Order: sequence, then structure tokens, then C-alpha cells
Amino acid sequence: MSEPLAQGATIGILGGGQLGRMLSVAAARLGLRCHIFEPGAEPPAGHVAHRVTTASYEDSAALAAFAASVDVVTYEFENIPTAALDAIEAVVPIRPNRRALAVSQDRLVEKAFLSELGLKTAPFAAVDDEVDLAEALADIGTPAILKTRRFGYDGKGQARIMAPDEAPAALAAMAGAPAILEGFVAFTSEISVIAARGLGGEVACFDPGTNVHEGGILRTTTVPAPLPAALRTDAVLLAGRILNALDYVGVMGVELFVTPGGLVVNEIAPRVHNSGHWTQDGCVIDQFEQHIRAVAGWPLGDGARHSDIRMENLIGTDMDRVPELARDPAVALHLYGKAEIKPGRKMGHANRRLGPAA
Repeated sequence: MSEPLAQGATIGILGGGQLGRMLSVAAARLGLRCHIFEPGAEPPAGHVAHRVTTASYEDSAALAAFAASVDVVTYEFENIPTAALDAIEAVVPIRPNRRALAVSQDRLVEKAFLSELGLKTAPFAAVDDEVDLAEALADIGTPAILKTRRFGYDGKGQARIMAPDEAPAALAAMAGAPAILEGFVAFTSEISVIAARGLGGEVACFDPGTNVHEGGILRTTTVPAPLPAALRTDAVLLAGRILNALDYVGVMGVELFVTPGGLVVNEIAPRVHNSGHWTQDGCVIDQFEQHIRAVAGWPLGDGARHSDIRMENLIGTDMDRVPELARDPAVALHLYGKAEIKPGRKMGHANRRLGPAA
């Protein structure tokens, strides 16, 4: 195992959005610097990071200079070109590792990986054309959902098929991209576990939270999730199995459906996760510091919760409520510094303290 990063060391972060911003703040609290690599100008993370490189992921010279300037590299999103990762990994370690990225970048690969671990998922099948879709629907049935295998987030790249005659339109919505058909899961709630694994293989998990989505975008996460103790334990152990199978280093979000037959894995995200933002005001060590600790080779922190929290995403014109929220003594605001408000755009989040942890 490599030595823990010392004060003043630099962590490179691929991506400069709000997750990179909050990772940079967490690193600064530990005396570490962050260097952001981001193609877009004026990224939110650039407001707080030590250094920013503005360049394309196809710019080999910029990638080489970036890699040479940092001690380890992590990322805030999954869809990083393979060639960019090749250029970086030749110079400096990437944490979490390449396998975790490869698994999570492709929904079909991810579902197959989870199934091989013996974990329950929605029924699924690869779809590349009309014949594949017809065969998948005959096997899985409707209702179902057709998704692009890559590059989907917040409900994008998805089309519901409630009846067989909706299949042609759903396939057209994929615009020729390789797809996966998933059967609907009859669930009572959706939860997520934010889990971390260190360089030495130690695992620490935060309490599961209940997620509510609107229009494919996470609206709220409430902690604690109203689960029996045994199911809560199952969720945490399941997340640990995934981390260990990937030899993972860092924080991962694991989304799960709660069903009468047990837990079904919806998807995994190899990074800090929107549904873990509650940890900023519910725990002494939040998910962002936990991730920095892991990739820096530091000991993991205690993820114990001291407060019950409801995290609410502030999306688009929700920003009109900021003055009201700022006056509420039970609310902690986390705003991302994005200059332009757009419908469906995450502008910040509010953590409301519901009371002390039981």
C-alpha cells in the first residue's frame, strides 16, 4: 500500500461540476490541494480549487501536464474517454480504478457484473435493433424501460414502454445507440447506500436514505430510511460486496429498490453521489471528506450519523426559495455557484435537520 498523501499534496479531479467543487472544499479542510481538469469554462469547482486546467479530454498535451502536476487522480463523473484515462494512468494512479469505471459506464456490463455477484437486478436484455427489442419484450414483457447503455443520467436516454405498440417510438428515441431493456420492478421504496473503501480494504458505510425522484431527477433523500434492522444490514453488506469485488478505493453510491422479496440493485455510481449530500450536515465526516481520505490513502472516517436529515435538491427556479430557506434555522444551504438557472438544472441543495439521530 502506498504512503498517505502529505499536507500540500495535490489531488487531480476529472470534472469541474458541483461534486468536484465539494470534493475540493473537503480536500482543503485536510490541507490538500485540488487541480481540476474540465473542458468547460468557469466550472463551479474552479471557484474553490487550487488550480484549473481548461482543456478537452482529447488534448493529450494538457492531459500529460495535468497528470504530472498531481499525486493521484479521481473523478466526479463516469463518462471519461478511455484514451484520456490511458494518458493519465501512465503517469499517476487513478482512484477508483479503471474497472469500476468500465463497469459503471455501460448499463449492460453493470447489470451483468451485479448478476455474477449473485445480486438481484431488474430483468434485462441487450437491444441493438428491432429484432432484439421484439425478443426482449417477448421475454421480459411490459411495462419496461429502454435505456441507452452509455451516457444516460437524470432520466436522459430513457424511454418507457407501457405496451408493445410503444416499442418503435422508444427504439427511435435511442437514436441508434446501443441500448438495454429493463423490466419494471415493483418496489415499495428506493434507497441508496453511500459506501467507502480505503486503500487497505477497510469499508465504511453511511446509513441508507430513502430517495424520491421527480421527472427522473432526485428530489429528496431522507435519512434514516424506514427499514427493519435486518434489511438495513443487508443493504450495507451488499454495498460492501460490490466494493470488494471491484477492489474499489473511494466512495460509491449504490441505489437499491426495496421489494417484498428483498433488495434489488438499481445501479451503482463510482463517485460521491447526490443522495449522499445529506452527510454534510448529518455526520461529522461527510461523503466528500470520506472520498478524499480514501483516494489519499488516509484512514477512513467514522460515518456515524448524529442527526436525521432531509436533503432537497434545488432545481431550476427552486432558487427563488433561497431567501426563505436562508431564514430557516433548521436548514443548511449548499449552493453551487452556477451563473445560469435552467429548467432541470441542479443549482444547489438544502439539508433540513429533522432532529437528533435516535
